[in-house]
Amino acid sequence: MKFLVDAQLPRRLCKWLREAGHDVVHTLDLPLGNATPDSVVLSIA
Repeated sequence: MKFLVDAQLPRRLCKWLREAGHDVVHTLDLPLGNATPDSVVLSIA
């Protein structure tokens, strides 16, 4: 399963999900980080 973890959630959630075998990206890892507009985050999701 794929997950996009939003800024209000901790990065350690990504680690936990990866260890469980999931594909996960945190918004901090996007090119604009937390400055990524909601419209872009929505299009990725």
